[in-house]
Amino acid sequence: MIPNSSPDTKTSRVESFILIAAMCMAEVLGMLGVFAFPALLPYFLKSWDLSNIQAGWINGIYFAGYTAAVPLLTGLTDRVDARRIYLMSGTLGGLSNLGFAFLASGFWSALIFRGLSGLGLAGTFIPGLKAIIDRLKPSSQPRAISFYTAFFGLGVSVSFYFAGRIFRWFGWQQVFGIAAAGSASSLFLSFWALKPRSLPAASLESPKTHIFDFRPVWKNRPARAYIFAYMCHMWEMFAARSWLVAFLTFSISLQKTPAGLMAPTTVMAVAGIGGMLASIGGGELAVRLGRRRVITTIMAISFLLAMTVGFSARLPYDAVVVLCLIYTMFFQGDSAAIHAGVITAAVPERQGATMALQSLGGFAAASLGSVAAGMVLDLTGGGSTSLSWGLTFGSMGIAAALGPVLLQRTHRR
Repeated sequence: MIPNSSPDTKTSRVESFILIAAMCMAEVLGMLGVFAFPALLPYFLKSWDLSNIQAGWINGIYFAGYTAAVPLLTGLTDRVDARRIYLMSGTLGGLSNLGFAFLASGFWSALIFRGLSGLGLAGTFIPGLKAIIDRLKPSSQPRAISFYTAFFGLGVSVSFYFAGRIFRWFGWQQVFGIAAAGSASSLFLSFWALKPRSLPAASLESPKTHIFDFRPVWKNRPARAYIFAYMCHMWEMFAARSWLVAFLTFSISLQKTPAGLMAPTTVMAVAGIGGMLASIGGGELAVRLGRRRVITTIMAISFLLAMTVGFSARLPYDAVVVLCLIYTMFFQGDSAAIHAGVITAAVPERQGATMALQSLGGFAAASLGSVAAGMVLDLTGGGSTSLSWGLTFGSMGIAAALGPVLLQRTHRR
């Protein structure tokens, strides 16, 4: 068992490994429903007669719910043990998946339950990371950040694959019902792994600003630069994840011999694993070669790929799949490096507030990115041509191109 953590006692190397492994597994189990709706988007578009903009809103409301809650929930981790926030939010995430399974029947009900699911993620993803680093020695924190943030990509992969398989065998309601069971398993695992801890004396004694006062964080220029880069990263990554299944479905419709092709949800599952490994690799390269250099290079390549992917729909499907897999590796490859940049640039007593502002900006951008992609699709023909998809992915690539510019300019100032 992992002993109770205190301000003066951090976990040993073996205990650190157990803590990180358990929380990474809990993260994946709690994410089974995160991308279930995007994975089943072609079905819901037809079954519920949704427009692309409505689908974009259902995708985006998840991250809007996250954005609404994350300033409070992550900011609170400077004042209370992040474990408490994690457990309460994980419970909400499980209940919202259960509600979607039994009560969702169209645009408005889906909007409500997906928004509540986003609230649940707001209190588990970054507060979970804060709970981990609060219990680790500083020397263990960078690698823990890399693995935990990279396992978010594995959670995405498992969510897509799980949703596709369960839907094919049982139906969409069972997808969300089993996702609720995954949330329950995540709660059990995190309850065991995260032993209660008291806050450091310095945190208790230091003057407190208002929980929503992010001015001290904003004045921290290095942290602000990485937050800008994170916003661009999230805009592109979540817009792409929300629409890649629909794009691959469109590509299949253009193939002369579509039988036996790899299902789009399976492609996204493989892509998520590749993205996870790319994120870990990008984090390691950032330590050795410099964070800004690695992040800038990855985002520049991601921009070039985004400008190519959408126009590739008429290519042989295997070529389209390979291109999408490579694109996924690059739009996720800078994730761990950016997270580590934000956290290491933060003032220790404002670490939670810094991570809260990072999440607020990042997931606000994520919610807008998905909606913007849906709007581009509708304005360019509804995704019925390669040109329509090319312009849609091009809009995502613009965010990737903007990231390095903001990162470098903010650092120089």
